Amino acid sequence: MNYKIVNGSVSYGADTILEEINFEIKEKDKIAIVGRNGCGKTTLLKAIIDNSMLEQGVGETKFGVYKQGSTVIGYLKQIQFEDSNILMVDEIRKVYSEIIALEEKISILEKKLQVDSNDKNIKEYTNALERYKLLDGYTYKKEYETAIYKFGFTKEDMKKTIGEFSGGQKTKIALIKLILSKPDILLLDEPTNHLDIETIEWLESYLESYPKAIVIVSHDRMFLDKIVNKVYEIEYGAITEYTGNFTAFEMQKRVNYEKQLKDYEYQQKEIKRLQAIADRFRYKPTKAKMALSKLKKIEQMKIVEEPNKYDLKSFSANFKLKEESGKLVLKVSDLQIGYDKPIAKISFELYRGQKLGIIGANGKGKSTLLKTLMGYTNSISGDFEYGYHVDKEYFDQQMGFEDDNKTVLEEFEGDFPNLTITQTRASLASFLFFSEDIDRQIKLLSGGEKVRLQLCKILKKGPNLLLLDEPTNHMDIVGKETLENLLKAYTGTLIVVSHDRYFINKIADSLLIFENDEVKFFDGTYQEYMQIRKDNEKDDEKNVNIKEKKTNNQYLENKERNRVQGKIKRLEKEIEEREAKVERLHEEMSSEEICTSYVKLAELQSQVDELEKEIEEKMDLWQELSSSLE
Repeated sequence: MNYKIVNGSVSYGADTILEEINFEIKEKDKIAIVGRNGCGKTTLLKAIIDNSMLEQGVGETKFGVYKQGSTVIGYLKQIQFEDSNILMVDEIRKVYSEIIALEEKISILEKKLQVDSNDKNIKEYTNALERYKLLDGYTYKKEYETAIYKFGFTKEDMKKTIGEFSGGQKTKIALIKLILSKPDILLLDEPTNHLDIETIEWLESYLESYPKAIVIVSHDRMFLDKIVNKVYEIEYGAITEYTGNFTAFEMQKRVNYEKQLKDYEYQQKEIKRLQAIADRFRYKPTKAKMALSKLKKIEQMKIVEEPNKYDLKSFSANFKLKEESGKLVLKVSDLQIGYDKPIAKISFELYRGQKLGIIGANGKGKSTLLKTLMGYTNSISGDFEYGYHVDKEYFDQQMGFEDDNKTVLEEFEGDFPNLTITQTRASLASFLFFSEDIDRQIKLLSGGEKVRLQLCKILKKGPNLLLLDEPTNHMDIVGKETLENLLKAYTGTLIVVSHDRYFINKIADSLLIFENDEVKFFDGTYQEYMQIRKDNEKDDEKNVNIKEKKTNNQYLENKERNRVQGKIKRLEKEIEEREAKVERLHEEMSSEEICTSYVKLAELQSQVDELEKEIEEKMDLWQELSSSLE
């Protein structure tokens, strides 16, 4: 399989989104498409599916789309639920329609064979079984059930109709269908959004072993590092290819930029030197020839273009706490959180300057804990207490605004009426809201822009405790890196809920882990936690191996014991037989007929001596074996 776009472009009206697309997907490629929000990543995915969007690019090569073989492309947006009354499990089983049809065929053929096992029926049955095996028919049920459970659904959910699920849950069901359908090219647009860490880790493992090609748009850096082997970056309308995962891409990009900049600066310096010589001597008859040669040398140069600077434009903020809190910021004691019933019991202490990351599966109570600590939700039992001079602010992942019809400027001024217009504009500009942006209504902002506006308002207040619920949702990679740097420089105390493992690892110095219906506090980074978990898994595996070894040894010991016991029984029987024979010989030797015949007596005595020798040897062996059992 091979899919290639050569010198394509995509435009909307007069605006060119992508001006020169050179993009190739080979069999088993794992490709990431990266770039700033709005650069055209999703547009490229759509163009891969719908080639009518493409036209001649700005390059010199002739535009074309080339496909080798019959290529099936799967994209989440294409998946529709035709019947909202169908059970979820039946909707997902549609992916396996050929396998299910084969199961029915095999069942019919088995009944046929019971009646008539002729060669034709046997051959048809055998072919059906081979096809069934080839399609992984023996494992498909386990495959889709595992996916369903890993995406947070229960056995009861499988029997619900599609119409009973929320919009977010339907998206998850569609994603399950998409990955299980195994298209030749699997297109994924932000697949980790709203997934918890456990599900992301399972999806990583599944995609790592995916047998066909994958193209992923994602801002999850750890996810990309684990899966991809090629990166296409979209920047300033152009697409550049890099080999390796995301970390390798960042390194290559930096090296390429520095090399091109160095080459450009050297060449510009050389051009300036040659031009100066030519200008100085071109009108002197004795030096004119030399001057012209310098100009010719400039003309023959292959000009090195000045490299574009990284598109690193992002927000910034200068944290200034209104006041510093006391040493103990928060004490939580046996706090039971939940609504109708408890969902978690939590205890921990938080100190000034500490940065606590909260991780765990969806629905376990992470967001509920923040809402409880803010007083938006009542606790069931237990208590929590803030320390002295704690001034807290909360970021809600739902990003609710009281009035979406307000402009950005009006929303900000509502919280800071005492600021001058200059101060207000400066604060908004630091979060990338410039002159034309501040008059836009909130309802017209993108998800990323709403995040920036909320953070701008929160940080301007100068709190010494931040409670942030999924702040990186809707942010591109540069935005996440900027927020990481801001929070690392933040001198206050932080509690942050996030499924972004890279982000948590960079920010948090301690963790609150919601796992297996309990909440554990871990004093260390996410990387340290994962290493300990990995070591524990190795220890568990080692213990299993030891147990298996012990079991095997026990089995071998039992087997050997049984063998020895069998041998002892055979020896006892052989000894008894020989002793009986000796007794019979003694009786025979006592008879009148034998006792008067020296020759006959000597012959029988010889037999007795031989038997008694055998009995003695067997008795020694019997004693040795009996001792070994003891």
